[in-house]
Amino acid sequence: MNEIVVIGGGGHAGVLISILKKLNTWKIVGYTDIVDKGSILGIQYLGDDVILEKDRNKYKKCSAVIGLGILSLLDINKRIEIKERLEKFGYNLPPIVSPSAVINENVNLGKATVVFDNVVINTGTKIGENVIVNTSSSIDHDCQIESNVHIAPGVTLSGGVVVGNKSFIGAGASIIHNINICDNCIIGAGAVVTRDCSKPGKYVGVPARLLKNC
Repeated sequence: MNEIVVIGGGGHAGVLISILKKLNTWKIVGYTDIVDKGSILGIQYLGDDVILEKDRNKYKKCSAVIGLGILSLLDINKRIEIKERLEKFGYNLPPIVSPSAVINENVNLGKATVVFDNVVINTGTKIGENVIVNTSSSIDHDCQIESNVHIAPGVTLSGGVVVGNKSFIGAGASIIHNINICDNCIIGAGAVVTRDCSKPGKYVGVPARLLKNC
């Protein structure tokens, strides 16, 4: 079994640990966090992230997965910072896919991307690096999800949707076919997007409208 360390000790990290355990292909060495949360689902605390650099020889065979969720732009930037630091240290950042997810043929997943339980991703879709595809979301054929995006639980993306870098699609949002969402967009929970989101900002409502610019 390949060794892996989980970065983060919150709820998002706990769900990732559960997925890694179900995959039965990874030996979880432990998790890092600025605070010792104790054992998480039987997985030990290693220390804060500094230990991954200081004790790199100890963990030289380890891969890593980022267990920080995204609720704001600050969280997105923190995930990017963590990813860049781990790459600098030489850690492998494989995509992690829940065994209950359906990933159809001709789907590309970038490194450090995580796909949670009951997700469906259909043929022809390309997903960039450091993306979260959260529980029970659905991404149909020929979509393009750029890097550093969070697709929240229960989201529906119809065919041919493009989601730009550092965007957040809120829980239960729906996006109709062939819509383009530019970089740095927030789509509010439950929104229905029927037209392109061509300006960075927050979009809410049914149909979704620009609430404020970023």
